[in-house]
Amino acid sequence: MKIAIEAQRIFRTNKHGMDFVALETIKELQKLDSENEYFILVSPGKDNEVLQETANFHIIELKCPTYPLWEQIALPIAINKIRPDVLHCTSNTAPLLCKVPLILTLHDIIFLEKKRSTSKSLYQTLGWYYRRMVVPEVLKKCSKVITVSKYEAGRIAEQLKLSSEKLVAVYNGVGKHFAPVASEEKSYIFFLGNTDPKKNTERVLRAYSHYLHISDKKMPLLIADLNIQYVKGLIEKEGIRGIIDKINTPGYINNSDLPGIYSKAFVFLYPSLRESFGIPILEAMACGTPVVTSCTSAMPEIAGNAALLVDPNNEKEIAEAIVKIENDKDLNKNLVNAGKLRASEFSWEYTAREILKIYNSI
Repeated sequence: MKIAIEAQRIFRTNKHGMDFVALETIKELQKLDSENEYFILVSPGKDNEVLQETANFHIIELKCPTYPLWEQIALPIAINKIRPDVLHCTSNTAPLLCKVPLILTLHDIIFLEKKRSTSKSLYQTLGWYYRRMVVPEVLKKCSKVITVSKYEAGRIAEQLKLSSEKLVAVYNGVGKHFAPVASEEKSYIFFLGNTDPKKNTERVLRAYSHYLHISDKKMPLLIADLNIQYVKGLIEKEGIRGIIDKINTPGYINNSDLPGIYSKAFVFLYPSLRESFGIPILEAMACGTPVVTSCTSAMPEIAGNAALLVDPNNEKEIAEAIVKIENDKDLNKNLVNAGKLRASEFSWEYTAREILKIYNSI
């Protein structure tokens, strides 16, 4: 077969969830499949050393000024030249005009649900409207739709009336480089935030304020992927006092540096309002760090019995979970051991094998 894979953003410097899913899956497919011929379609970027061509894997860079134009114009033109047997689009959307069998990875349908907040960035808002417009039409043309958890498969089937023959759940993996890094002391609480309202950053800040009142250890809070000006703005908006000096904001952290960051954290906070999977839960667990995450959406499915589950709308419950881990050494140890075991059950090799089965079925 000739298989085309859309991986537009894997060469950008500041990669996030969907980018890593596409990149890690492609790298595992390179190891698994020497028979089929692959065409990886990407946008040019500075981080172009993350994926190398092999005998049957060709990287094709397509230049276009915006994501929608790249996907709706540049990508279909390239597909018409390649004439693959199947096109796999990896990041929720796909060309409206596609003349070959189409597989879509639909990570979530949050964009079809009621808006939780109006505080999204302009980029996020435009992306929200673009997905609302494109996805329902694209789904009509898909041979197969992949999503990343049983929870999300249920939401998609219910909302978009997709049959079980068309929709399949394939779990994400966790990178092999996520493993404990030796550390003298676990000295901070780690929160991986961003500007998306679902990450629950405002409530995490209120929870941290409450934590400082009830904890004897009063560990600092490390917030990744946000700058200090943004965090200060939220603190002022929420009227929170006495926490800014305890907060560190290094900005975006490279994926290769994350194992060390997770390993040195006393606890990893992931009280998101809504997730279709939650890769950072498994990354932290693989690094031997206790996890506090939400009892909602797909997070219990992914965490299993290896994390403390909290109501993400209750900042006191979030704070009390951290203190509980601080004060109970047996609980701490059990979470570390259970987390390592849970993370070992997920791999990108499994993800790639399941997706290769889907390619063959098409």
